Amino acid sequence: MLIDSHVNLHAPQFDADREAVIARALAAGVRRMVNISDRVSTFAACLAVAQHPDIWCTVGTHPHEAKENPGLLAETLVSLANYPRVVGIGETGLDFHYDLSPRDVQARVFREHVAAARETGLPVVIHTREADETMADILEAEYARGAFRMLMHCYTSGAELARRAAALGAWFSVSGIATFKAAEDVRAVIRDMPAERIIVETDCPYLAPIPYRGRRNEPAMLPHVLAKLAEIRGWSLADAEARTEEAFFTLFDRIPRP
Repeated sequence: MLIDSHVNLHAPQFDADREAVIARALAAGVRRMVNISDRVSTFAACLAVAQHPDIWCTVGTHPHEAKENPGLLAETLVSLANYPRVVGIGETGLDFHYDLSPRDVQARVFREHVAAARETGLPVVIHTREADETMADILEAEYARGAFRMLMHCYTSGAELARRAAALGAWFSVSGIATFKAAEDVRAVIRDMPAERIIVETDCPYLAPIPYRGRRNEPAMLPHVLAKLAEIRGWSLADAEARTEEAFFTLFDRIPRP
C-alpha cells in the first residue's frame, strides 16, 4: 500500500479537478492520504475533503499563518480533534526563512499545538525551516514536560536537529525534494534517519518530484518519492513500501489498518 502522509487537497489549486486528482491517486496505488490543515480558520474545508473514505485530516495552523490567531489555545485544537476523521495536530512549527509571522508568535502557537498533541495522544506534524537550534530546544523542553509523538514533515533541515528529534522518538517524512539534483545534503540526512520511523509524502500541490518538477504536484506522483527513498536507503521497492506503511500506521494509529 502506498500512503501519502501529507497532502493539501483543500488548496485552491485543486478546485477545478479535485475528484479527478483523488481518482488518479487511487489508480496509482495511493490508498491512504492525510489532508493537512494549514489554518484553524479553514479547518472546515480541510475536514470536508477528509469525508472521502480514503482520506483523513489534521487540525492546526502553519507557522506562516500563526499571526492570524496568535492567541490560539490548545483547548481549541483538542476540541476540533474530536472529529473522527482528525488523526493529527498541525501542521505547525517554526519557519525563520520567510518570517511571515513574528518568531515569538510562531513559538507560542507551536507550543500550544504540542500541548494539544500531548493531551489527545495524536501526533503533531512539524514544519521547520532555518530554525534548527530553536526547534530542537523547544522540542526537548516540551518533551521534558510530558511525552508526545511528532512527525518532522518534509524534512530538509540539518543533521543535528534530526539527531536530537530522533532521540525523542520522532518520525520523519521524505518528500519530492529528495529527488532534486542539488539535494544531496537532504539525502545524506535521510540515510541516517531511524529506519522504522520513515514515511513518505508529496506535500501536494508543492514540491513535485523529478521528472515532474515545476508542475503541480499530486498524490499520484508519490511512487517517484518512494522509489528515491528505496534508492537512498538501499532497500528494495517492496521493502520500502512495507517499511513506510508500517511506520505510517504506527504513527497515525487513529487510522484503521486495512
